[in-house]
Amino acid sequence: MLARVPELRHGVERRSVKDIVCEKLALLIATGVLRIGDQLPGERELASAFGVSRETVRGAMQVLLLRGIVDVSHGARSRVASTDVGALQAGIMPVRGIDRYGLEEVHAARLLIEREVVADAAQNMDEATLAALDRSLAEQERAGDDPLRFLIFDREFHSAIYHAADNKLLADMVTDLYAYMMEYRRSAMSLPGAIDASRADHRAIVKALRTGDKDVVVAAFDRHLQRIYRSTKTLLRETKHSRPARAEAAAAQGG
Repeated sequence: MLARVPELRHGVERRSVKDIVCEKLALLIATGVLRIGDQLPGERELASAFGVSRETVRGAMQVLLLRGIVDVSHGARSRVASTDVGALQAGIMPVRGIDRYGLEEVHAARLLIEREVVADAAQNMDEATLAALDRSLAEQERAGDDPLRFLIFDREFHSAIYHAADNKLLADMVTDLYAYMMEYRRSAMSLPGAIDASRADHRAIVKALRTGDKDVVVAAFDRHLQRIYRSTKTLLRETKHSRPARAEAAAAQGG
């Protein structure tokens, strides 16, 4: 296909690894994982998360600095300075486009599509991807109880599995579904025990992938998806109920 569309082929060739890392960081900001004022992980952590060199991360950060998206102070880690990252797409649709659908719709679609994708990935998994997933598990442990750092590795963990599948269209579709309500996911990951539960799910998923048995892999993902669904549903309900109370408090304070 690229041979038949030369302008597309040249566009792909010009897209460097540094550009891809820039886009990944911008997506984390656009989806609400990273917010203004957040301190970014160090070069080593980001390099490990994205599977690139520290020099590549440093170059990507320089691009974001020049665009005013991050701010770098001498002797301190970079911080998010702006959410004006432009138009982006995580998979097929624009960032946050998936958020216009309801939780029940997204959950049903994710079960349908993700089961197909991870079953395909299970049968196409190679040792290089499994090694990358092992490294991700180690970094997730090092993230401790920091939801921001954990979610950076979480995204790359899921993306690596999705894109091990042969059907790249379905992989992109499930990437969109994964990005649903990411600002709530950050809050959910802040709850006691949430990160530990996700890490346990991830270890079970990698163990299942090593069997090469698609049914075992689908079952491991199903347990993970059902837990995410339940926690998101609870958080959305609590947020909805808390809005009147916040509005009443603001009115009482003249706000």
